[in-house]
Amino acid sequence: MIHIIRNSIPNLFTLFNLFFGFLSVMYSAVGDYKNAAILILIGMMLDSMDGRIARMLRVQSDFGKELDSLADIVTFGVAPAMMAYYAYFSAFGVLGMAIAGLFPLFGAYRLARFNINAVKSSLKYFTGVPITAGGGILTFLTFFHGKMPSIILPIAFFIICILMVSTVKIPSLKEVPLPKYGILITIFLGYAIYIVFKKEHHRFPYFIYVAIPLYIAFIGYQLVRTKRKNNPK
Repeated sequence: MIHIIRNSIPNLFTLFNLFFGFLSVMYSAVGDYKNAAILILIGMMLDSMDGRIARMLRVQSDFGKELDSLADIVTFGVAPAMMAYYAYFSAFGVLGMAIAGLFPLFGAYRLARFNINAVKSSLKYFTGVPITAGGGILTFLTFFHGKMPSIILPIAFFIICILMVSTVKIPSLKEVPLPKYGILITIFLGYAIYIVFKKEHHRFPYFIYVAIPLYIAFIGYQLVRTKRKNNPK
């Protein structure tokens, strides 16, 4: 029984990642892009945690890896694409639908290529932009779309799609004591703190109350893990 529970813990993180990706799509559909973005942000943190928890508990499995890829295509492929569609591409009708659909297609190709080459991959770099980073960047740009020139989002959209399936070497952050793509996460949370500081609570996305404790808890875990790694008994 204990063994079953241990095996299930990392998969629960992955399933919550998938669930938050689904919720993000729902919030995008009703025009609540702030909470849609925060849900993808939470998914990024959960994606950072599931594999490391599996290694910590020594319960890595092929099933967990495949489940993680399925969750990633929803949370970092479909959800950001839907967010970008409702925020920008919907104005172009059927053409906008087709364009937005390219993002999860390119992301799925990138994931499949990564999965078959995972054993050969280096700890120092990724081949092509990971879908998690690509989805995070697209989410970030869509989140601030109204405060930037409108041309930036579509240009970035196509560049990210191309980079995901490219053979460009992207530095890995696996050795950095922060969640993967922690810069994007920190910027999001920094913006939320700024809103609180300005006392604009009516603009505050309520899912940030889930994101902030999760982020703090994981940073604490990473610091303890790094300290133990640097000072083994």
